[in-house]
Amino acid sequence: MRLSAAVEETERLGEALAKSLEPGDRLLLLGPLGAGKTRLVAGLARGLGAKARVRSPSFTLLHEYHGRVPLYHADLYRLEERDVAGLGLEEALERGALAVEWGDRLPAGLRDDALTLEFELISERERRVTARAEGPRGHALLEAWRRLP
Repeated sequence: MRLSAAVEETERLGEALAKSLEPGDRLLLLGPLGAGKTRLVAGLARGLGAKARVRSPSFTLLHEYHGRVPLYHADLYRLEERDVAGLGLEEALERGALAVEWGDRLPAGLRDDALTLEFELISERERRVTARAEGPRGHALLEAWRRLP
């Protein structure tokens, strides 16, 4: 578990975690609206060397950011699990890492071997982020998360 008391701190966590990302990695981001999921992705993108501004993909559903490893950012808030198949997430995983807001809506096969980060609002400024993992690569990312400064 980690506490984040500012948007910048959440972004720094993502930036530091990005050093461990490889193509095929999956990050499932859970938590209420406004909890910091998109800010963590902004840090991931920056840490991978992407220059584009990170925005919530609520309406376009999937954004791609070009860096050391391509980062695909999906937001499944408005989708049901059965609607996800047409997004091409399997193909994205062949080329880069995938960060999915509302990742619990992914089909079960895409949730395997993932790092799950659950965001909880503690106060107006403070967030608690709890991490858990599935599979070997998910556990490797969990260890990287635990070693973050």
